[in-house]
Amino acid sequence: MLRLAKLTALAVVLAAVTLALPDSSPRSTEIALVKIDQANAAAIDQDVISILAVGSDARPGEDFIHSRGDALQLVTINTKTHAASIIGVPRDSWVDIPGHGNDKINASLYYGGPQLMGQTIGNLIGVQPKYVFVTRFKWFSAMVGWLGGIDIRNPTAFSDEYLKPKGFKAGRIHLNGYDAMAYSRIRHSLPAGDFDRSAHQEVVLKGIQAKVHANAAKPGFIEHGVLDAMSHMYTNLPPAELFRLAQVMAQVDPGKVRSCVVQGGIGVSSGGASIVLPYASQARDMGDQIRKDGTLSHCG
Repeated sequence: MLRLAKLTALAVVLAAVTLALPDSSPRSTEIALVKIDQANAAAIDQDVISILAVGSDARPGEDFIHSRGDALQLVTINTKTHAASIIGVPRDSWVDIPGHGNDKINASLYYGGPQLMGQTIGNLIGVQPKYVFVTRFKWFSAMVGWLGGIDIRNPTAFSDEYLKPKGFKAGRIHLNGYDAMAYSRIRHSLPAGDFDRSAHQEVVLKGIQAKVHANAAKPGFIEHGVLDAMSHMYTNLPPAELFRLAQVMAQVDPGKVRSCVVQGGIGVSSGGASIVLPYASQARDMGDQIRKDGTLSHCG
């Protein structure tokens, strides 16, 4: 009860400070955090929170929460043990999108926004996310820059003619904002294409979480981050809940984060487009694992 009162009081202060800031006039909306309807969702443990992170492929001027998703990662956190899992879904996965028939899974954001995106991912994995977080890559780069960059361990050297001609060397490397974006988006030069790209996105997410965790105890760090996000955000959450989610992420132990990518076969759609035929049984097995305590013991 005391903790709730503290969070609520702090959230009120955050909201008041936001209104009082000299530059608090509306800025461009670059991110969205939406709490979605879970009326038909399968029950998960009360200490487990699932957040679907989506990188929007929207171009400037386009509605980024009704565009195609470029990065799809289901992040599940156990708020009691501070462990977490990340399940990556290749964007070209060919699935049934409720109300729209079969299509690439990233099209569900275009058809129905965060709500349908969350529902479609949930139908594949068997766990419906409670929240859907959508960001433009421009803000994603800026966020990594605000953190001072991130440190990751890159398993294999690779490059891209357009996004990163000099490439990324194997081993421990530092990524600035642009590099983190490029590292997350490159796929054509990767041996396993979309599967490798999804795995790289998970590496970047782990790097971001580790940096947040390392700085969480600094006075004002979480508050500053929440305030900055709020100034660029569309959300249906109250400030207290936003702050709580930031705390939950910051408290995750980087040593307790496991990630997997849903695998699949390569096929061709009726329209001639290259698609991924996801292994549904593997996806459901991952869902069964995270439903209980938010963790993954194996990738299947």
